[in-house]
Amino acid sequence: MPRDFQMPGRSATLATTAMVATSHALASEAALAALKAGGTAADAAIAAVAVLCVVEPHQVSPAGDCFFLVKPPGKPVEGYNGSGRAAKAATLGWYLQRGYTAIPERDVHAITVPGAVDGWAALLDRHGTFGFDRALARAIELAEGGHAVAARSAHDWALFAPEAMKSPGFRAHYMPVPKAGDVHRHPALARTYRLLAARGPSAMYEGEIAEDIVATTRALGGHLTLDDLAGHRGEWVTPIAGTYRGKSVLQIPPNGQGVTAHVILNILETFDMGAVPPLSAERFHLTLEASRLGYDARDQFVSEPATMGVSVERLASKEYGRTLAGLISPDRRLDPARLRAPEPGTHTVYFSIVDRDGMAVSFICSVFSPWGSGIVTEKTGLVLQNRGQAFRVIEGHPNAIGGGKRPLHTIIPGMVMDGDQLVASYGVMGGPYQACGHAHVLSNLIDHGMDAQEALDLPRGFHLGDAITLERTVPAEVQLGLARRGHKILMPLAAIGGGQVITIDPKSGVLTGGSDHRKDGLAIGW
Repeated sequence: MPRDFQMPGRSATLATTAMVATSHALASEAALAALKAGGTAADAAIAAVAVLCVVEPHQVSPAGDCFFLVKPPGKPVEGYNGSGRAAKAATLGWYLQRGYTAIPERDVHAITVPGAVDGWAALLDRHGTFGFDRALARAIELAEGGHAVAARSAHDWALFAPEAMKSPGFRAHYMPVPKAGDVHRHPALARTYRLLAARGPSAMYEGEIAEDIVATTRALGGHLTLDDLAGHRGEWVTPIAGTYRGKSVLQIPPNGQGVTAHVILNILETFDMGAVPPLSAERFHLTLEASRLGYDARDQFVSEPATMGVSVERLASKEYGRTLAGLISPDRRLDPARLRAPEPGTHTVYFSIVDRDGMAVSFICSVFSPWGSGIVTEKTGLVLQNRGQAFRVIEGHPNAIGGGKRPLHTIIPGMVMDGDQLVASYGVMGGPYQACGHAHVLSNLIDHGMDAQEALDLPRGFHLGDAITLERTVPAEVQLGLARRGHKILMPLAAIGGGQVITIDPKSGVLTGGSDHRKDGLAIGW
């Protein structure tokens, strides 16, 4: 689609050798520097994520989780599940006996074992050339010397800081709340990184860092022990491969929600989406209804694989998609009484990197809610995630909390293959929105022929309870058309999600990068 150069916005980034697209300019700079120093996409990914923990601390932490997909040159796509488990003592019976009906968001019982650092090491071990010392060097420099806080980071930092101010660690390391342009330093995190650089990932799960995490949580009544941390291991997994309009779409299998994106895409594939204007009431209606159905399936069935009662193959099947599509009316929304809705408002970072040899990494990481559990360790300066909030406290539910169990996870990296050629490495941030966002962005790319930047720029909507949220950039005539179909419309306080996309032309090899205007990010080509 031709750009109107009189309108605000940015062009997609084009390159022939390599591409990085992250949610913060300093992370993009670190990734590109790693590539130019001879590193692989894996080395650049760890350089980027370490910087992101410094510059977007409300969204990502070494004490969070990560998932990623890797496409090595000439080999199949590999997946990695870097999600942590509940403490072994966190049994369902313990919570039921004490009257819990849910795991609170800002609570020590929402904290699970951090899986991120083990995942960083796994990626470097298999596909990198850097050690932790080299990969973390730029992040250490920024944490010690300081960085100028970017606009979106400052906005979110201030918006959600009141939810974490009770934590002494938060007050010590993240107060006073900075404005855009203020310089923030984090010497405690720099020291933590130096421990990791010296000892590798074992420093996270044994010794001083692990002891600080356990002491912090135990003092608040949590269950985590040193054995829980020492026993953590992520796992390499085979991605779920579905198709959309003949392209293979790859996702991490459960406990992630990637299968939900397949459900939504399978529903949309039954409609001629390419014939529907991309910014129209009809398009938004079909996408939002497909998302409602996909998330309803997710909330009923998706969990740790061992406790799922329905197979991933069944959920991701074309037959199931057609069945759900038959429930959608073109001119009337689904009855909200029969559907549940996901929780809104979680924070994540996603980035994508393609190196000179064609290796691609699609990487996503998170502390779940903004500032995670709202609990920060005092000595090591780590924001502790609240992934355990995603568990259910319901007897017999597949996603019920259990000792040593992983919760349903919202973060999902994505890749698209055309035959044996990688054509897109992409991801969309935004907590539960991510599966809907994947479908929205892929439809923009595949059905409407948009480039990587255009696919991210298009206005977004999402369902929220019995209503839908629409960004203010959705035209009035689209809002009116949705209202006529029975949708109750709300305007979100913030933009919906974020995202990064790199596409690869299979004929020319040209890389096209896009970085979402909803974040502080940047796509840089080489």
